[in-house]
Amino acid sequence: MPSRSARERARADRRTGKAPTTRAGEYVREEIHHVRIGRHGARSARQAIAIGLDKARREGVPVPPPEGTAPTERPSGRRRRTPRARRSTPRGGSPGRRGRAATARRGAGRRGPRDQTRRRRRAR
Repeated sequence: MPSRSARERARADRRTGKAPTTRAGEYVREEIHHVRIGRHGARSARQAIAIGLDKARREGVPVPPPEGTAPTERPSGRRRRTPRARRSTPRGGSPGRRGRAATARRGAGRRGPRDQTRRRRRAR
């Protein structure tokens, strides 16, 4: 759940007439902060951004859905069978936790130039 301060900053952005993506940025900023302080981990910075955008959508910010995604439809008329007992029995221990390196400032500084060269290559 977003913090009160993030909500208030998003409301202030709305009052001043800023774009929905700017308002959603407050939630993304808060989420990256959560990963950095270790409240929870993330696979990548992109995952932290996705979590923040999801929080913004839940709070009513009209952020457009990601490009290339269609609304999911449930298959009609076909029922799913219950999974076999052998498949549903857990194997091994609990999975490991994700680290905080995804949003580390040092790593982000290294990733920036690398991503820029990739973009340049694609643009050609």
